Amino acid sequence: MNSQLETKIESNDRSNKTTVCSCAVPLKPPTAASAAASKPGWRKYLPWGVAGLVMWWLVYRSLAPVSRWITYGLLGLEPGRRFSLAVEFFVFEIPKVLLLLTLVVFVVGIIRSFFTPERTRRILSGKREFAGSILAALLGVVTPFCTCSACPLFIGFVTAGVPLGVTFSFLVSAPMVNEVALVLLFGLFGWKIAAIYLSTGFIIALVAGWLIGRLRMEKYIEPWALQASVGETAAEPSLTWPERIRYGRDAVRDIVGRVWVYVTLGIGVGAGIHGYVPDGLLASFMGKGVWWSVPVAVLIGAPLYSNAAGIIPIVQALLGKGAALGTVLAFMMSVIGISTPEAVILRKVIQWPLILTFFGIVAVGIIIVGYLFNFIM
Repeated sequence: MNSQLETKIESNDRSNKTTVCSCAVPLKPPTAASAAASKPGWRKYLPWGVAGLVMWWLVYRSLAPVSRWITYGLLGLEPGRRFSLAVEFFVFEIPKVLLLLTLVVFVVGIIRSFFTPERTRRILSGKREFAGSILAALLGVVTPFCTCSACPLFIGFVTAGVPLGVTFSFLVSAPMVNEVALVLLFGLFGWKIAAIYLSTGFIIALVAGWLIGRLRMEKYIEPWALQASVGETAAEPSLTWPERIRYGRDAVRDIVGRVWVYVTLGIGVGAGIHGYVPDGLLASFMGKGVWWSVPVAVLIGAPLYSNAAGIIPIVQALLGKGAALGTVLAFMMSVIGISTPEAVILRKVIQWPLILTFFGIVAVGIIIVGYLFNFIM
């Protein structure tokens, strides 16, 4: 019954969805022929992987000189002018971000082939609330789920007996602390900011789940979701390495193929900020000394919808023009972790008091993080 409900909800979500989803592509089970075939190990593909990684690195290293040549050599723009700076930023950042995305999505796509929704549900079922919240937040980083997957997963978690707080720890972590954001932050800003983002997002997920668990708000779950029962599930077939590599390839084609428009738009906005916003201007209303900048950044970001790939180039430009790190992180987290489409999707299975409580707890956590890092950084 549960699998039928999930299939129905997923079908409805696909028919009603108007936003771009950056989840992984559906996992296709192997055929009987492939399951019976020999299963070559990863060592067979290691030389090809090393060769591909070397080629990727050579292309990545050549982006800076090539972007300067295109801007000032091929296009003949005058160095130092605002338009020239914007064009150089745009020409450099687009292939840089897309290269990072391609590598990360491919590798994580292979990792995701080990974490199907049913396996994730089994891992979380029966765990104590505190241990379950930690495990749920960790699984949210590496599993192929975002806000568009909330309904079927929420039904599955509830009917499997997963505590409500554990479920919400997962729902906070999955879209906010995702691997694409972490690797792009590492590539664009370095390991310190990536580690800050990871640790703060993880803490917000834990605290939000713990608070919702303490509030005992199970009464706001739609009755039909609570009445669903979990039946026996069939054993999951084991994938061969060719199938896992194909899973990663399909993830690249699906995810990068969908988000490249958002990446381009985000970098375009970032290029405009980089080229035309005077240095230090943003410090006057997004700097450390402006006490109201963090909550305003969260209020502005919450109604917006974007994935990490689209918002990070804007974050990079804002930081470069004097915006405070805490304010920018708060804006980024609110765009990714709190959104109108998420509320619409969650309303299918939970009622507004629980949705508003969830969003309120996450928003307060983001504001606290923003103030904290404006104070210490």
